[in-house]
Amino acid sequence: MSHRILRLPSVKELTGLSRSTIYLRISKNEFPPSISLGARAVGWIESEIEAWLSAQIEKSRKTG
Repeated sequence: MSHRILRLPSVKELTGLSRSTIYLRISKNEFPPSISLGARAVGWIESEIEAWLSAQIEKSRKTG
């Protein structure tokens, strides 16, 4: 199984969220956490971001 890792600019583009909103939601356990890629680099697993987006769309359709 292969995992594609997304860096912050890609996550921001896919979700439409700002950097600060992403980290705020992570702190509230409302967004997939990042993974460490090295001393000063993090990324997100693409499938987790896609699942989060799908859940957000579903939630929006139910309440909207």
